[in-house]
Amino acid sequence: MASNYTPPVQLLIDELGRLPGIGPKSAQRIAFHLLKIPADDVNRLAEAIIDAKARVRFCERCFNVADSTLCPICNDDGRDASVVCVVEESRDIVALEKTGEFRGRYHVLLGAMSPLEGIGPEQLKIRELVARIEPEGIEEIILCTNPNTEGEVTAMYLARLLKPIGLTVTRIASGLPVGGDLEYADELTLGRALEGRRNVAD
Repeated sequence: MASNYTPPVQLLIDELGRLPGIGPKSAQRIAFHLLKIPADDVNRLAEAIIDAKARVRFCERCFNVADSTLCPICNDDGRDASVVCVVEESRDIVALEKTGEFRGRYHVLLGAMSPLEGIGPEQLKIRELVARIEPEGIEEIILCTNPNTEGEVTAMYLARLLKPIGLTVTRIASGLPVGGDLEYADELTLGRALEGRRNVAD
């Protein structure tokens, strides 16, 4: 079907539409907003994207986003290295940090297991998590994957993998709605979920 827009506008809409959570209507709205605002504003946005892509990397220890070898949390000697909270994405760390309840460290899987999308354990940072256990003296791993199908499958896989090693493996309490995402939960709910974490059954 032929586009009603000139090629540069259609290309902009198409590229915006590839972003997660941006449907065709939102892509059109953002595209026309960018076309209306001053060139300086657009240049600032473009430069921020290019700069972030060039400078931001993954922490070598936990795979959180960082602008140096280690992220600020891994660089903080005041954190409890014996407890590690496993999350799917870096944005989940931001949500958990807002609760003020957790003083351990994190490990970002960079996704969740999803057989339908061809994402198995090999595509996630699970090997790297296991490699951290002995050198860092980790005693407890809190599974903070999202309370949806992919998150639950990932948590069950990790529990079966980690419990035989002799670790305490806990799962955040179900104060979170099933099918929800951590990043959208309020601080109080997340804080209570962390406090009420339970041992993962075999």
